[in-house]
Amino acid sequence: MHSLSVRSIAGQVFAVQVVLVCLLIVAATTALILQARIDSEQEALNRATAVAQTFATSPGTASAMRTENPTTLLQPRTEQTRKRAHLDFVVVADTHGIRYTHPKPQYIGKTLVADWRPVVKGKIVTESVQGPLGREVQATVPIPKGDGTVAGVVCAGMTAADVSGRVERQLPLVFGSAAGALALATGGTALVGGRLRRQTRGLGPAQMTRMYEHHDAVLHSVKEGVLIVDGHGRLVLANDEAGRLLDLPPNAEGRPVTELGIEPRTAELLASGRVATDEVHLAGERLLAVNQRSTRWDGGMSGSVATLRDSTELRALSGKAEVAERRLRLLYEAGAKVGTSLDVVRTAEELTRFAVPWFADFATVDLVDPVLRGDEPVGSAMRRTATCGIRSDHPLWRVGKMITYSGAVPQALGFGAGRPVLEADLRTYEGWQEQDPEQATKIINYGIHSMITIPLRARDVTLGIATFWRSEKSEPFDEDDVALTEELVARAAVAIDNARRYTREHAMAATLQRSLLPQGLPEQDAMEVAHRYLPARAGVGGDWFDVIPLPGSRVALVVGDVVGHGLHAAATMGRLRTAVHNFSALDLPPDELLAHLDELVSRFDQDQAAAGTDAPGISGASCLYAIYDPVSGRCTMAGAGHPGPAVVLPDSTVTFPDVPLGPPLGLGGEPIETVDLELPEGSRLALFTDGLIRDRGRDFDEGLGVLRTTLAGLPGGTPEETCQAVFDTMASSHPGDDIALLVARTHLLDPGHVAEWELPSDPAAVARIRNEAAEQLSTWGLEEVGFTTELILSELMTNAIRYGCSPSRVRLLRARTLICEVADGSSTSPHLRRAATTDEGGRGLFLVAQYAQRWGTRYTPNGKIIWAEQPLTAPVTPLGACTGDDLLDQWADIPG
Repeated sequence: MHSLSVRSIAGQVFAVQVVLVCLLIVAATTALILQARIDSEQEALNRATAVAQTFATSPGTASAMRTENPTTLLQPRTEQTRKRAHLDFVVVADTHGIRYTHPKPQYIGKTLVADWRPVVKGKIVTESVQGPLGREVQATVPIPKGDGTVAGVVCAGMTAADVSGRVERQLPLVFGSAAGALALATGGTALVGGRLRRQTRGLGPAQMTRMYEHHDAVLHSVKEGVLIVDGHGRLVLANDEAGRLLDLPPNAEGRPVTELGIEPRTAELLASGRVATDEVHLAGERLLAVNQRSTRWDGGMSGSVATLRDSTELRALSGKAEVAERRLRLLYEAGAKVGTSLDVVRTAEELTRFAVPWFADFATVDLVDPVLRGDEPVGSAMRRTATCGIRSDHPLWRVGKMITYSGAVPQALGFGAGRPVLEADLRTYEGWQEQDPEQATKIINYGIHSMITIPLRARDVTLGIATFWRSEKSEPFDEDDVALTEELVARAAVAIDNARRYTREHAMAATLQRSLLPQGLPEQDAMEVAHRYLPARAGVGGDWFDVIPLPGSRVALVVGDVVGHGLHAAATMGRLRTAVHNFSALDLPPDELLAHLDELVSRFDQDQAAAGTDAPGISGASCLYAIYDPVSGRCTMAGAGHPGPAVVLPDSTVTFPDVPLGPPLGLGGEPIETVDLELPEGSRLALFTDGLIRDRGRDFDEGLGVLRTTLAGLPGGTPEETCQAVFDTMASSHPGDDIALLVARTHLLDPGHVAEWELPSDPAAVARIRNEAAEQLSTWGLEEVGFTTELILSELMTNAIRYGCSPSRVRLLRARTLICEVADGSSTSPHLRRAATTDEGGRGLFLVAQYAQRWGTRYTPNGKIIWAEQPLTAPVTPLGACTGDDLLDQWADIPG
């Protein structure tokens, strides 16, 4: 039964037959039950009629009806009759339908439930009514008198339940017969279904349809012959292709294969049924590849199935297929070996190394000279860029030679026309020898006999010429080789052009970056500084450093980082470096300078977004800014998204100060905090970008540990030695990110070169301090600048007393320059103005600006400092012989 699945044809036939048998049995059983019910009811009516007639005509019935109390005489007789006849009731009533008898005495005297009126007229009535005992089947007959009239009626019958009970007693027999018939029919159907299943192999209708479609497709559609031969060597089936290949007659099926006119060797193979795999047999002018297998692999009929494939054209195409496969393999390997870098020369060398000895004995690449510099190819002068051969003693031109092809030489023709040129036999062509007849003779004598020259073209621009030569390989180049090398050279040309463009962009970025980075460190006395910069292997980036002298012999150290590489990163770095220079000219504290820089970067991004450009923003830039004062030895620094410096004390102790890390530039939102460090003289500060710390296989903490060990291992090392040692230890030759390193060793200004005075709010104190300052200058041996210094101090002190507020002080610093400083508690800044001819004042700062090399104002937490510098090596030339009228004339409001 499991094999008779409804999915198979046999299962579906079995299910249909079982359903039909069940329906027939159900219909027959229903008919039998209904017929038995009808028969039982008719039998009950017949019995009731007979009993009623017998009782009605029995002696004494009619006479009893005429007595005064018929019930007394008739009730016992009717009950006796009912019981003997196995009826449910026998009732006697008069001609008006009033009962005289009833099995239930309470119904005596009541109207008879029957159609008694026709009976009074002498008729017999049989019917089914709803009586006192329920649904009743009854017969009503008249009681005749002697004179032919009716004395009354007799009604006898049975209840419907009694009739049904008689039928139900017959149901077991009926159902048993139905079950037997169903079992017999199901068994027979199962036998038929099993037979059908074996014939259809348990397949369903869809499978049978699909199998037929596949069978039809195999016979009529496939381009491969199919033959089925039975165990006796007779052909069972042959598709259209087999008939065509073997030229079979129309009535071939059913005949022995040896009688079909097939080539004897092939007929013997088909009749034998042996296994064959790609055996080649001749069929007329065709070569057939024959495969044969047994058909008994699944227990089916004995025999064999053979497939025939025409291999005539395949053998003709095998040579071309091998060439195509070789070409595809060559191009695939070329994609992995040519163009592995963005270097023009290296890409050209990779092309020549790949071609030799794969399909050429020698290969050369000549590029238009500007291409090597990353420029557009201009002119026809080329430089031999790469040469490779199976031997090194070849007579071809060497790398570096400048060549200008002309005339009818293949290189000139290919370069001018932008198409490949094939010279299959160099010994029979004279044109290629015109370039250099002597060298051409050497090439022929060397054994080079064939050549292909192909222009290197990319994006409709010819970059140069690639030439391939054969000497050891006896066969010359042909058109197939030209097509192959053309594809190879086209891919190499794209790689060379990409390298050229990268070279140009890299050169532009490098030039821009070199112009933006410090070209040299400024002269100052506060620190001894050395630096290193190494771009990432991907190209120049946005790391930068700076050393900026500040008033008061102070110096600012700056290190910054812009995320990314290329022109955009370099240009962004230049903008930020310029901004830092401009902000430092205002002599701002580190936190205020970085806050202004952050605001400036945000404005850059907003302007760029408003312009709708696709260039990336500057978000991600970081900066560390430190100011060192050689007078106090204090270093104040702040950072915006940048790691803090390393501090190497004179005893070689290395620390990493906890510099509050603010957000990167352009993000804003959080305040930037500063930290103050007291540095002993001879301490070293190492400022760096994260490219020095992070590297492949090294995280940030590990990098800090390596830096600490390296710095601690250089006791007393100079900044230059420190930079070199750190780079040798930590920087790889091709880093993944830019590296900037700035190392500074601190100096303290000699206390003897500092002079200070408290400045009371009394104009009389100006003369006293001016005189003491003149004495101090004499002590320092600077009498030649005494006059200008006294003039500058007088003006600055007078301004502080007149416009400033206490406390005020005066300081002279002797360093590389002579610095005059006047500090007061006011934040009001003086400014230089042009005084009119009639003005009595307003010329003091003009005189200071004339005599000082530089002057300015810087703000402190308690006020401001006005300073002025005078050079000591080449003092500023005083106004000399200029009279006061001359000065007034130079600054008059009205010319002349």
